[in-house]
Amino acid sequence: MGKAARRVRGESQKHIIRLLEGLSGRYSRWEIWQDFIIMSAISLANTINGPYREEREKAYLTRAGKYSKQELDVFVEMLAEVVMNMERDPDQDFLGELFMALELGNEWKGQFFTPYNVCRMTAAITYGPDMQDRIDRDGWISVSDPACGAGALPIAIANECRRKGINYQTSVLFTAQDVDFLAGYMCYVQLSLMGCPGYVVIDDTIAHPPTCYDKRGLLPQGGSNVWYTPMYFRDVWHYRRLLAKTNTLFQPAAIAPAAALKEADTPEPVIKNHKANPQK
Repeated sequence: MGKAARRVRGESQKHIIRLLEGLSGRYSRWEIWQDFIIMSAISLANTINGPYREEREKAYLTRAGKYSKQELDVFVEMLAEVVMNMERDPDQDFLGELFMALELGNEWKGQFFTPYNVCRMTAAITYGPDMQDRIDRDGWISVSDPACGAGALPIAIANECRRKGINYQTSVLFTAQDVDFLAGYMCYVQLSLMGCPGYVVIDDTIAHPPTCYDKRGLLPQGGSNVWYTPMYFRDVWHYRRLLAKTNTLFQPAAIAPAAALKEADTPEPVIKNHKANPQK
């Protein structure tokens, strides 16, 4: 643990490393981290009765079955540390930094995530100047990261909104994609905990760029590789999707309206009248 501990920032990351190392033995550190991220992503996704719930629940139980009850309690404690730390300081790429500190990127695919400070600067330059004007004009805006990693850039954009007093939970649709399933799941976990409405696509952006039935990205094409955040099911986004679905009826026949309605089918909104605190 010592080598990794020297690279982490804060007691929460150190505590997670201690918990992770405590589980090591039967399984490698890499396999434990993978199970932790995937089970956390499924737990968050299944808080809402969204698509593919049963399929994902089976995948969760398969991974959870590898561990004892005491070991599963450690996973719960690890996720609680992530939640509490992001609540205290949302302006960070918590999982991405921890992933790099553990040198799991080198072990996996030689990955190197963009430092969060660079993403924060990019967000300020790209979206800072006229974001509110665009929201006033169009009602809401969408942002997309085609190589999202653990989600540093979308997180930075959400925090740029907070600094400007913009409620991103009602005004910004976050879309992200990554070819690496684990990076995509880390992004999904962090965007979900940030309360960002949108979805993460696990797929090759170059070979399979994201496509949508509507012009503004509310109704993505795809299947179980599309992970919708819980805030995507908030009432205001639900009604926007209904409008988008209606508009597909007037699109050219090349895009089948029935397919659009079925593919983007989502449950009734369960998150209502929730207000984000831009200053928090």
